[in-house]
Amino acid sequence: MKKINLVFLMLIAFLINGCMINNVPKYDEEVKAKWAQLMNEYKRRADLIPNLVKTVKAYAKHEDKVFTEVTKLRTQVAHMKVDINNPKELQEYIAAQQKLSSALARLLAVSERYPDLKASKNFLMLQSQLEGTENRIAVARRDYIEAVKRYNLELRTIPNKWIAHLLYPDAKIKPTFTIDQKDMKTPEVNFN
Repeated sequence: MKKINLVFLMLIAFLINGCMINNVPKYDEEVKAKWAQLMNEYKRRADLIPNLVKTVKAYAKHEDKVFTEVTKLRTQVAHMKVDINNPKELQEYIAAQQKLSSALARLLAVSERYPDLKASKNFLMLQSQLEGTENRIAVARRDYIEAVKRYNLELRTIPNKWIAHLLYPDAKIKPTFTIDQKDMKTPEVNFN
């Protein structure tokens, strides 16, 4: 009778935990999907930049340093390959995106010196699209961070940790999206 009770309890425990058996691959795919969405938003921003630069350039011909920096950083970011499972590559990519964000802020600040530019429908439309894209990037980052958190918790908490160790031995903790303190400073805009 005791053996039957023990087998019955083990069966119930397995059924309860059985619902969690597929969490590791499910959460891993969620992390990948959230990363893909973040990359999609970065691509959207990269696609807007040449039009924004061209529009501002038409008004502010002598701001070459800002244009060159934005174009260079956009090209650099566009050619970077990043593996979300490699913390070093992820941090390098995040840092490059932060530099691009700072350069874009300086580009938009240039518009303050050119009242005609601020009144341009093209510029206003591009600026609005870029602001919307920056908001989408922030949301995509948040979603990615949450997906990584859920995945990492699955790998670090019991009994999920045991299930993952047994069924998914290759599953590893994923690095999250972090920003270096120096990149959190407000970009400096200097027109002298």
